[in-house]
This record gives sequence, C-alpha cells and structure tokens, in this order.
Amino acid sequence: MTKTNPGHFFEDFTVGQVLDHATPRTVTEGDRALYGALYPSRFAIASSAEFAASVGLSPAPVEELIGFHIGFGKTVPDVSLNAVANLGYAECRFHRPVVPGDTLRTSSEVIGLKQNSNGRTGVVYVRSTATNQRGEVVLDWARWVMVHKRDPAAPAPETVVPELASAVAPEDLVVPDGLDFTAYDFAAAGEPYRLNDYEVGEKIDHVDGVTLTDPEHMLATRLWQNTAKVHYNTEARPDGTRLVYGGHVISMARALSFNGLANAQLIAAINAGSHTAPASAGDTVYAWSEVLDKAESPAPGVGALRLRLVATKGRDESTTLRGEDGKYAPGVLLDLDYWALVPR
Repeated sequence: MTKTNPGHFFEDFTVGQVLDHATPRTVTEGDRALYGALYPSRFAIASSAEFAASVGLSPAPVEELIGFHIGFGKTVPDVSLNAVANLGYAECRFHRPVVPGDTLRTSSEVIGLKQNSNGRTGVVYVRSTATNQRGEVVLDWARWVMVHKRDPAAPAPETVVPELASAVAPEDLVVPDGLDFTAYDFAAAGEPYRLNDYEVGEKIDHVDGVTLTDPEHMLATRLWQNTAKVHYNTEARPDGTRLVYGGHVISMARALSFNGLANAQLIAAINAGSHTAPASAGDTVYAWSEVLDKAESPAPGVGALRLRLVATKGRDESTTLRGEDGKYAPGVLLDLDYWALVPR
C-alpha cells in the first residue's frame, strides 16, 4: 500500500465531508520580513509596531493576507492538490489579527459539488476555518476550485451548488478589539484621506507595476506551504509553464493599492474574488480600485470602505473591467471585492 499522498480527485469528495488539514504553522517575524521582501507593501499598521500601538493594536499584527495565505495553504494537500485552477472566494471574514507567535491550523467542510460537462473535471466548494492556538477563529472563508477526476468514467455526483452571499454585510464586519483611529497619524500613514474623502463609484489608478518572476512566486508559495503542483512543476501543465499562485497576485495587487489607499489599513472581509486569467513569470501586474460602498463602525474613529481591486497584466489606463460582451477585458487577472477599515 502506498504511503504517499496523491491528493483528492473530484470523485473522492462528498458533500458534508470534513477535512482536518495537517501541519499547523507558527507565524514569526520572519513572515513579516519575507512578505515585505516579496511585495511592495507599506501599510503602517503592519510595518510599524509604534504605529500599531498608537491605534490600539499591540503587539503589531502581520498583514491579514499572511494569515489568509497560511490558512489557505493548509487546505491545498486535501482540496486542491489536483486542481486545474482555483476559481473564487466568498464570505471571507477576518475575525482577529494574527501576531507573531500565533499558530494557525485549518479545517474545511465540503459544501458543494458540480461535475463539468467534459466529464473530466468538477468544481468542489468548501468552507474553511483557520483557528489559532487558543482555538479562536482567526478567519473563515468559502472557495471553489476545479479539480481533475481520477477516472473520467466515474459517475457524476448529485449537483449541489451552495448559496453564497454576494457580500459580507457591514454590520457583520469584525473590528479588532481596541482599534481606535481617533488619534490616527496621517503623516506616518502616508496619505491624508479619510472615509468621506472617497466617493462611491470613484476609481483609483494605483500607477505602479511589478513584473512577476518565477523565483519570487515559488518562494511565496513555499512560504505558505502551498503544495499545488502547477506552481512548481513545469510538467504539471500542458503548456510547460508554472502557474503563478493566485494569492501571490492578490498580495501584489493589495501592496500596489497603497498608492491611493494608504489608509485602507486592515482587510476586514473578502466579499468575492475571481482569478479571471492565469499569470506567469514575465507578466507585469498593475492594479486599480473602485469604491463600491462606505460604512460606519462602532469603533472610535473607524469606518469601512468596500473596494473592488482589479489586477491587470500590462497597463490599462482606461480601468476597464469588462468588454461590451460582458466578459472580462483582456489582461484582467484578478477581480477582488473586499472591505477595508479606514479612519473617519
């Protein structure tokens, strides 16, 4: 009997199945440093322990996406080791900041299955929860992924497609305990803009671009212990290229958004996300954002912006998302809808 893990194929999943993922992961200051080396991120709370303490967060949390990538990476050997592509996210909430010393572990429940018409692949829907060493929920999210079948002749399961909310309601956003923006240092943060300086419908061109390289995206994927074959093995894809991990594109776009959204300090929720096209080494990523909504919060001086973050392959100064046919415009890599906490 083989002792190695070939990963789950589509026919191995059943609705209601619970997967306890291996290898808890302790977050260190090294994660913060490597994240800053991989992505041009300058958000003040994750960059400065002094700034974080001044708004009520001590010890200083790491970037929210570090927790997301680690939690996500735990799910890969059981959910998406044999994936064609990660398709999207929904209902992701960040329940508490992650600080160095926290140990994260993840479990997932299969909440939906749908075989594709080609009979060779299917879509698996899971809801995953990452907890810390005290058993407290750090974040939870739903995602769906296209997975190969082991045997194309295997019968299709009953189709179950879960109903997922289009957005996390503002009243359901979790504001970290103690967060207080009433004495917010705008000079240290890098921009003067408050909640009401942004208008719904406003589009922000983040200007800068970064060219992807194989060493960086492979380092990032290993850092989060994501074992998906398509990110490392050129023989895993017909075109012989390594597929850049979608989370790498998310973090790159989020870091680029600092220019124009420096005060969008903390990600509170990810409402929806789609990886609309593959990325590979040599592609240059740019980003723009659209303000979708604004909300107050009960925390002193804290508001929330709902933002659409779009990453493109190559420069697109028109900030076009979709063509006249309703399909994503050429070059769009990522369409991410999220809530961020900002000073008001």
